[in-house]
Amino acid sequence: MKKSAWLLVSLMLVLSMFLAACSGGQKTNEPAEPTEEKPAEETPVAEEPVSNDPVAGGDLIIGSTGSPTMFNTLYSSDASSSDIEGMIFDSLMGSDLEFNPVTDGGLAEKYEPSEDGKEFTIKIVENAKFHDGEPLDADDVVFTYNIPLSPDYDGVRKSYFENIEKVEKIDQYTVKFTLKQVDAQFPVVSLGFGILPEHILGDVPIADMGEHEFNTKNPIGSGPFKFEEWKDGEYVKVVANDDYWDGRPYLDSITYKIVPDANAILAQLQAGDIHYYAGIAQPDVPTVESFADAANLRLESGLALSYTFLGFNQRIEKFKDKNVRQAITHAIDRKAIVENVMSGLGEVAHVPESPLSWAYNPDVPKFEYDVEKAKQMLADAGWTPGADGILEKDGERFTFELKTNQGNKVREDIAVILQQQLKEVGIEVKPQIVEFSALIADIDPGVWNFEGIVLGWSLGVDPDPSGIFHTKEIEAGLNFTGYSNPELDKLMDAQLQELDKEKRKEMIGQIQVGLAEDQAYSFLYYPEEFRAVPKNLEGYEFHPKNQMYHINKWWLKAE
Repeated sequence: MKKSAWLLVSLMLVLSMFLAACSGGQKTNEPAEPTEEKPAEETPVAEEPVSNDPVAGGDLIIGSTGSPTMFNTLYSSDASSSDIEGMIFDSLMGSDLEFNPVTDGGLAEKYEPSEDGKEFTIKIVENAKFHDGEPLDADDVVFTYNIPLSPDYDGVRKSYFENIEKVEKIDQYTVKFTLKQVDAQFPVVSLGFGILPEHILGDVPIADMGEHEFNTKNPIGSGPFKFEEWKDGEYVKVVANDDYWDGRPYLDSITYKIVPDANAILAQLQAGDIHYYAGIAQPDVPTVESFADAANLRLESGLALSYTFLGFNQRIEKFKDKNVRQAITHAIDRKAIVENVMSGLGEVAHVPESPLSWAYNPDVPKFEYDVEKAKQMLADAGWTPGADGILEKDGERFTFELKTNQGNKVREDIAVILQQQLKEVGIEVKPQIVEFSALIADIDPGVWNFEGIVLGWSLGVDPDPSGIFHTKEIEAGLNFTGYSNPELDKLMDAQLQELDKEKRKEMIGQIQVGLAEDQAYSFLYYPEEFRAVPKNLEGYEFHPKNQMYHINKWWLKAE
């Protein structure tokens, strides 16, 4: 799609007048009388004023190296699916730029927690409709939340709902949630899932819901954009919902274009074939800056609410030993990775929480770069060099495959660097670059087809770490590495029942100490994120978590 198809052009009307000077009736051979030259009067120029009021129109093309897997927030687990789900589906609650739960932009018109924190009464807006024109009401909310409460639900999000005792319809537009116990993350996390249409899915067995064609062929929500088309591996297109309860979005359509190669995305940014891209690798920032003006782009940046890590399948014997995991972290020069691979645009990570979070604890065990210490720790764990220098123990060579996702240049480079750095301590690493959706399939519950992996977590707005690190999340949840610490499990359970923010912060800080000590992952870095956006894009706010934050308010200013 060419730029001219989506940029609005304002026309300036210029009125011009040509003035001709006439000479007076002078006689020849007589000196002319001196005349005083009057300055020509300026001709008024009428210009159409440039309005700062939002205008409708325009088609935005968003670039992504990752491909979505489905469009149903109860079942998906990848960022690409989440990006699109946020445009198609509305949730009851959202979060602001400080990660507080808010009704702004959500279906909840009023939100009332009980004094004991176990009941939440929610009045939903009365004018919301699904994309097929059917009204959305309390029945749809009750239906949606009863899916993950069912024993037949096999999605990875079960833990976010298991504390719900019941969901009741009070009247057509009022719902009451009753919890088994206090749950501190409930308002901002559990109430943030997309509401599904009962009139479409009500007769679908919950055991079949995750594989239903609704999730891929025709997802119908109540959000600002309607699903139009998905060409797997190419693009997903959504169009404006003219009947959106919160007002029609300004953009006419959004095309989510899938380009697995990051260099190709940059080329398409420069050519104007992609207008918005939130995944600019830190080393590519100078390149994008060099063509931004010519391509009518600007860069937005900030610390992302995410971290990148090296994880191990702890079902494999050698990775069960935390001393081995600590030694591996000692063998990695993470500062060099940030400086050289990321051009210094990030921070070394030590815990699975962003420095942006109110619960971030900087006072945890740190495993700084120390090759000799790493070698000694591995020797103490029984690993000794073989004839070729690769460590051996009980006849097994210390070698593993390291997977990461295609199209993420930083991660691809890190895989090679880890191969080099770990070889210094006698560990053989074999990088494998895998297409993103295939990589996600490899870490699905019950599959766990990996040994080592370089990946990142886009963090939730609530700092609860149990969704990733609790033992209960191993079999069917997001704890795909199989990490388990029963003492931390108890602490993770307890912090969710603490409503005093300062006390909860202290408890989460203790959990971070334990996760750092165990090296549940080798935490690599917190990235600074750079997003290329159209120079004339208005209504945009940089949200560290949500790259499509309030996308229904985005509009393209006339140039």
